[in-house]
Amino acid sequence: MADSASQVLLGSGLAVLSQPLMYVKVLVQVGYEPLPPTLGRNIFGRQVYQLPGLFAYAKHIVKVDGRAGLFKGLTPRLCSSAIGTVVHSKVLQRYQDAEQAEPGASKKEHVSSLEQVLKETSREMVARSAATLITHPFHVITLRCMVQFIGRETKYSGTLSAFATIYREEGILGFFAGLIPRLLGDILSLWLCNMLAYLINTYALENGVSMAEMKSYSQAVTGFFASMLTYPFVLVSNLMAVNNCGLAGGLLPYAPTYSSWLDCWSQLHKEGNMSRGNSLFFRKVPAGKRYVWEERRFR
Repeated sequence: MADSASQVLLGSGLAVLSQPLMYVKVLVQVGYEPLPPTLGRNIFGRQVYQLPGLFAYAKHIVKVDGRAGLFKGLTPRLCSSAIGTVVHSKVLQRYQDAEQAEPGASKKEHVSSLEQVLKETSREMVARSAATLITHPFHVITLRCMVQFIGRETKYSGTLSAFATIYREEGILGFFAGLIPRLLGDILSLWLCNMLAYLINTYALENGVSMAEMKSYSQAVTGFFASMLTYPFVLVSNLMAVNNCGLAGGLLPYAPTYSSWLDCWSQLHKEGNMSRGNSLFFRKVPAGKRYVWEERRFR
Protein backbone atom coordinates (compact mmCIF):
# COMPACT_ATOMS: atom_id res chain seq x y z
CA MET A 1 0.00 0.00 0.00
CA ALA A 2 2.80 2.40 0.88
CA ASP A 3 4.51 1.72 -2.42
CA SER A 4 1.30 2.38 -4.38
CA ALA A 5 0.68 5.59 -2.44
CA SER A 6 4.19 6.85 -3.20
CA GLN A 7 3.72 6.04 -6.88
CA VAL A 8 0.42 7.93 -6.93
CA LEU A 9 2.02 10.96 -5.28
CA LEU A 10 4.97 10.87 -7.68
CA GLY A 11 2.67 10.52 -10.69
CA SER A 12 0.47 13.37 -9.49
CA GLY A 13 3.47 15.62 -8.99
CA LEU A 14 4.77 14.90 -12.48
CA ALA A 15 1.29 15.52 -13.92
CA VAL A 16 1.11 18.95 -12.27
CA LEU A 17 4.59 19.93 -13.47
CA SER A 18 3.97 18.75 -17.03
CA GLN A 19 0.43 20.12 -17.36
CA PRO A 20 1.42 23.37 -19.15
CA LEU A 21 3.52 21.41 -21.62
CA MET A 22 0.69 18.97 -22.35
CA TYR A 23 -1.78 21.85 -22.67
CA VAL A 24 0.30 23.61 -25.32
CA LYS A 25 1.00 20.31 -27.09
CA VAL A 26 -2.70 19.45 -27.38
CA LEU A 27 -3.59 22.87 -28.82
CA VAL A 28 -0.79 22.55 -31.37
CA GLN A 29 -1.93 19.03 -32.26
CA VAL A 30 -5.42 20.35 -33.01
CA GLY A 31 -3.84 22.94 -35.31
CA TYR A 32 -4.58 26.07 -33.30
CA GLU A 33 -1.93 28.75 -33.85
CA PRO A 34 -2.88 31.95 -31.98
CA LEU A 35 0.39 33.68 -32.84
CA PRO A 36 1.71 34.32 -36.36
CA PRO A 37 5.15 33.14 -37.52
CA THR A 38 8.13 35.32 -36.73
CA LEU A 39 11.48 35.68 -38.44
CA GLY A 40 14.18 33.90 -36.50
CA ARG A 41 17.31 31.82 -36.96
CA ASN A 42 17.67 28.07 -37.02
CA ILE A 43 20.48 26.09 -35.40
CA PHE A 44 22.70 26.81 -38.42
CA GLY A 45 22.19 30.57 -38.15
CA ARG A 46 20.02 30.92 -41.25
CA GLN A 47 17.02 33.26 -41.14
CA VAL A 48 13.77 31.32 -41.32
CA TYR A 49 10.17 31.88 -40.35
CA GLN A 50 9.35 29.99 -37.18
CA LEU A 51 6.24 29.36 -35.15
CA PRO A 52 6.19 30.36 -31.48
CA GLY A 53 7.64 27.67 -29.24
CA LEU A 54 6.45 26.33 -25.91
CA PHE A 55 7.26 29.39 -23.82
CA ALA A 56 5.79 31.94 -26.24
CA TYR A 57 2.64 29.85 -26.59
CA ALA A 58 2.33 29.43 -22.82
CA LYS A 59 2.85 33.17 -22.34
CA HIS A 60 -0.08 33.81 -24.68
CA ILE A 61 -2.30 31.47 -22.64
CA VAL A 62 -1.31 33.29 -19.44
CA LYS A 63 -2.13 36.60 -21.09
CA VAL A 64 -5.64 35.38 -21.94
CA ASP A 65 -6.54 33.25 -18.91
CA GLY A 66 -3.92 34.05 -16.30
CA ARG A 67 -1.45 31.58 -14.82
CA ALA A 68 -4.26 29.31 -13.65
CA GLY A 69 -5.25 28.96 -17.30
CA LEU A 70 -2.20 26.76 -17.90
CA PHE A 71 -3.76 24.10 -15.66
CA LYS A 72 -7.10 23.57 -17.36
CA GLY A 73 -8.00 19.91 -17.35
CA LEU A 74 -5.68 19.16 -14.44
CA THR A 75 -8.35 17.62 -12.17
CA PRO A 76 -9.44 14.83 -14.55
CA ARG A 77 -5.80 14.25 -15.46
CA LEU A 78 -4.90 13.77 -11.79
CA CYS A 79 -7.80 11.33 -11.45
CA SER A 80 -6.54 9.45 -14.50
CA SER A 81 -2.99 9.36 -13.17
CA ALA A 82 -3.99 8.12 -9.70
CA ILE A 83 -6.46 5.48 -10.89
CA GLY A 84 -4.13 4.31 -13.66
CA THR A 85 -1.23 3.90 -11.24
CA VAL A 86 -3.33 1.82 -8.84
CA VAL A 87 -4.78 -0.40 -11.59
CA HIS A 88 -1.34 -0.91 -13.16
CA SER A 89 0.26 -1.94 -9.86
CA LYS A 90 -2.67 -4.21 -8.93
CA VAL A 91 -2.49 -6.12 -12.21
CA LEU A 92 1.27 -6.65 -11.88
CA GLN A 93 0.79 -7.71 -8.25
CA ARG A 94 -1.73 -10.35 -9.35
CA TYR A 95 0.85 -11.78 -11.73
CA GLN A 96 3.49 -11.86 -9.00
CA ASP A 97 1.13 -13.54 -6.54
CA ALA A 98 0.16 -16.16 -9.11
CA GLU A 99 3.81 -16.83 -9.94
CA GLN A 100 4.77 -17.25 -6.29
CA ALA A 101 1.87 -19.68 -5.76
CA GLU A 102 3.12 -21.97 -8.55
CA PRO A 103 5.24 -25.04 -7.65
CA GLY A 104 8.97 -24.41 -8.04
CA ALA A 105 8.54 -20.64 -7.77
CA SER A 106 11.91 -20.40 -6.02
CA LYS A 107 13.68 -21.25 -9.28
CA LYS A 108 14.32 -17.96 -11.03
CA GLU A 109 14.85 -17.61 -14.75
CA HIS A 110 17.84 -15.67 -16.04
CA VAL A 111 16.74 -12.03 -16.32
CA SER A 112 18.50 -11.50 -19.63
CA SER A 113 16.85 -14.42 -21.41
CA LEU A 114 14.53 -13.69 -24.31
CA GLU A 115 11.81 -15.77 -22.69
CA GLN A 116 11.93 -13.64 -19.54
CA VAL A 117 11.82 -10.42 -21.56
CA LEU A 118 8.80 -11.66 -23.51
CA LYS A 119 7.02 -12.69 -20.30
CA GLU A 120 7.67 -9.39 -18.51
CA THR A 121 6.72 -7.34 -21.56
CA SER A 122 3.47 -9.28 -21.96
CA ARG A 123 2.57 -8.65 -18.34
CA GLU A 124 3.41 -4.97 -18.64
CA MET A 125 1.28 -4.78 -21.77
CA VAL A 126 -1.74 -6.21 -19.97
CA ALA A 127 -1.23 -3.91 -16.98
CA ARG A 128 -0.87 -0.79 -19.13
CA SER A 129 -3.81 -1.72 -21.33
CA ALA A 130 -6.04 -2.27 -18.30
CA ALA A 131 -5.03 1.09 -16.83
CA THR A 132 -5.58 2.86 -20.17
CA LEU A 133 -8.98 1.26 -20.67
CA ILE A 134 -10.25 2.28 -17.23
CA THR A 135 -8.83 5.81 -17.25
CA HIS A 136 -9.57 6.77 -20.86
CA PRO A 137 -12.82 8.60 -20.00
CA PHE A 138 -10.80 10.95 -17.78
CA HIS A 139 -8.29 11.38 -20.61
CA VAL A 140 -11.08 12.40 -23.00
CA ILE A 141 -12.41 14.95 -20.52
CA THR A 142 -8.89 16.33 -19.97
CA LEU A 143 -8.38 16.91 -23.68
CA ARG A 144 -11.78 18.54 -24.16
CA CYS A 145 -11.23 20.87 -21.21
CA MET A 146 -8.02 22.04 -22.89
CA VAL A 147 -9.45 22.42 -26.39
CA GLN A 148 -12.16 24.73 -25.01
CA PHE A 149 -9.50 27.45 -25.06
CA ILE A 150 -9.94 27.77 -28.84
CA GLY A 151 -13.64 28.63 -28.87
CA ARG A 152 -13.76 30.02 -25.32
CA GLU A 153 -16.45 27.46 -24.41
CA THR A 154 -17.39 26.32 -20.91
CA LYS A 155 -19.11 23.09 -21.91
CA TYR A 156 -16.73 20.91 -19.90
CA SER A 157 -16.33 23.06 -16.82
CA GLY A 158 -16.20 20.25 -14.26
CA THR A 159 -15.28 16.57 -14.18
CA LEU A 160 -18.65 15.26 -12.98
CA SER A 161 -20.66 17.55 -15.25
CA ALA A 162 -18.41 16.51 -18.16
CA PHE A 163 -19.29 12.86 -17.55
CA ALA A 164 -22.98 13.76 -17.66
CA THR A 165 -22.54 15.84 -20.83
CA ILE A 166 -20.70 13.12 -22.71
CA TYR A 167 -23.16 10.42 -21.67
CA ARG A 168 -26.14 12.58 -22.65
CA GLU A 169 -24.77 13.58 -26.06
CA GLU A 170 -22.67 10.58 -27.14
CA GLY A 171 -23.57 7.67 -24.90
CA ILE A 172 -21.07 5.19 -23.46
CA LEU A 173 -18.95 5.15 -26.61
CA GLY A 174 -18.22 8.85 -26.19
CA PHE A 175 -16.04 8.04 -23.18
CA PHE A 176 -13.80 5.87 -25.35
CA ALA A 177 -13.27 8.18 -28.33
CA GLY A 178 -9.71 7.68 -29.59
CA LEU A 179 -9.12 4.60 -27.43
CA ILE A 180 -8.03 2.18 -30.19
CA PRO A 181 -5.11 4.23 -31.60
CA ARG A 182 -4.03 5.08 -28.05
CA LEU A 183 -3.92 1.40 -27.07
CA LEU A 184 -2.14 0.44 -30.27
CA GLY A 185 0.43 3.18 -29.80
CA ASP A 186 1.11 2.17 -26.19
CA ILE A 187 1.48 -1.51 -27.08
CA LEU A 188 3.74 -0.90 -30.08
CA SER A 189 5.88 1.54 -28.11
CA LEU A 190 6.27 -0.92 -25.23
CA TRP A 191 7.29 -3.85 -27.44
CA LEU A 192 9.63 -1.77 -29.58
CA CYS A 193 11.30 -0.30 -26.51
CA ASN A 194 11.80 -3.59 -24.67
CA MET A 195 12.87 -5.64 -27.67
CA LEU A 196 15.33 -2.99 -28.89
CA ALA A 197 16.76 -2.71 -25.39
CA TYR A 198 17.13 -6.50 -25.23
CA LEU A 199 18.90 -6.64 -28.59
CA ILE A 200 21.26 -3.80 -27.64
CA ASN A 201 22.07 -5.25 -24.22
CA THR A 202 22.57 -8.76 -25.59
CA TYR A 203 24.39 -8.24 -28.88
CA ALA A 204 25.68 -4.66 -29.05
CA LEU A 205 27.14 -4.22 -25.58
CA GLU A 206 29.77 -6.47 -24.08
CA ASN A 207 29.63 -7.70 -20.51
CA GLY A 208 31.80 -5.81 -18.09
CA VAL A 209 31.82 -3.16 -15.41
CA SER A 210 32.29 -0.34 -17.91
CA MET A 211 29.18 -1.42 -19.85
CA ALA A 212 26.85 -1.63 -16.84
CA GLU A 213 25.79 2.02 -16.96
CA MET A 214 25.35 1.94 -20.71
CA LYS A 215 22.96 -1.00 -20.36
CA SER A 216 20.89 0.95 -17.85
CA TYR A 217 20.67 3.85 -20.30
CA SER A 218 19.67 1.70 -23.28
CA GLN A 219 16.08 1.43 -22.01
CA ALA A 220 15.70 5.21 -21.94
CA VAL A 221 17.26 5.63 -25.39
CA THR A 222 15.10 2.95 -26.98
CA GLY A 223 12.05 4.34 -25.19
CA PHE A 224 12.63 7.73 -26.78
CA PHE A 225 13.12 6.13 -30.19
CA ALA A 226 9.95 4.04 -29.81
CA SER A 227 7.88 7.04 -28.73
CA MET A 228 9.02 8.94 -31.83
CA LEU A 229 7.95 6.11 -34.11
CA THR A 230 4.55 5.70 -32.47
CA TYR A 231 3.77 9.43 -32.11
CA PRO A 232 1.19 9.38 -34.96
CA PHE A 233 -0.97 7.08 -32.83
CA VAL A 234 -0.91 9.65 -30.01
CA LEU A 235 -1.83 12.45 -32.39
CA VAL A 236 -4.71 10.53 -34.00
CA SER A 237 -6.01 9.40 -30.60
CA ASN A 238 -6.12 12.96 -29.25
CA LEU A 239 -7.78 14.30 -32.38
CA MET A 240 -10.44 11.60 -32.28
CA ALA A 241 -11.10 12.31 -28.60
CA VAL A 242 -12.18 15.88 -29.43
CA ASN A 243 -13.49 15.35 -32.95
CA ASN A 244 -17.09 16.48 -33.54
CA CYS A 245 -17.75 16.89 -29.82
CA GLY A 246 -19.39 20.30 -30.16
CA LEU A 247 -16.24 22.32 -29.46
CA ALA A 248 -14.71 24.71 -32.00
CA GLY A 249 -11.40 22.82 -31.82
CA GLY A 250 -13.07 19.61 -32.97
CA LEU A 251 -14.93 21.10 -35.92
CA LEU A 252 -14.09 22.85 -39.17
CA PRO A 253 -11.96 24.77 -39.96
CA TYR A 254 -9.62 22.94 -37.56
CA ALA A 255 -10.78 19.40 -38.22
CA PRO A 256 -13.30 17.73 -40.49
CA THR A 257 -15.68 15.14 -39.09
CA TYR A 258 -13.65 11.95 -39.28
CA SER A 259 -15.63 8.74 -39.79
CA SER A 260 -13.03 6.68 -37.93
CA TRP A 261 -9.50 6.88 -36.60
CA LEU A 262 -8.28 5.30 -39.84
CA ASP A 263 -9.94 8.12 -41.77
CA CYS A 264 -8.21 10.63 -39.48
CA TRP A 265 -4.87 8.87 -40.02
CA SER A 266 -5.35 8.89 -43.79
CA GLN A 267 -6.19 12.59 -44.00
CA LEU A 268 -3.31 13.63 -41.72
CA HIS A 269 -0.96 11.55 -43.85
CA LYS A 270 -2.18 13.22 -47.05
CA GLU A 271 -1.71 16.67 -45.49
CA GLY A 272 1.77 15.81 -44.18
CA ASN A 273 0.68 16.46 -40.58
CA MET A 274 1.56 13.13 -38.97
CA SER A 275 4.16 14.79 -36.70
CA ARG A 276 2.19 17.94 -35.83
CA GLY A 277 2.85 18.87 -32.22
CA ASN A 278 5.71 16.41 -31.81
CA SER A 279 8.18 19.23 -31.25
CA LEU A 280 7.45 22.42 -29.34
CA PHE A 281 10.81 24.04 -30.07
CA PHE A 282 12.22 25.27 -33.40
CA ARG A 283 8.83 24.84 -35.02
CA LYS A 284 9.02 25.32 -38.77
CA VAL A 285 6.26 26.92 -40.80
CA PRO A 286 4.43 24.18 -42.75
CA ALA A 287 5.63 24.07 -46.35
CA GLY A 288 3.10 25.26 -48.89
CA LYS A 289 0.74 26.62 -46.21
CA ARG A 290 -0.30 30.17 -45.44
CA TYR A 291 -1.21 31.55 -42.04
CA VAL A 292 -4.83 32.70 -41.70
CA TRP A 293 -5.03 35.25 -38.89
CA GLU A 294 -8.84 35.14 -38.54
CA GLU A 295 -8.84 31.38 -38.07
CA ARG A 296 -5.56 31.13 -36.11
CA ARG A 297 -4.31 28.27 -38.23
CA PHE A 298 -2.52 27.28 -41.45
CA ARG A 299 -4.31 26.18 -44.56
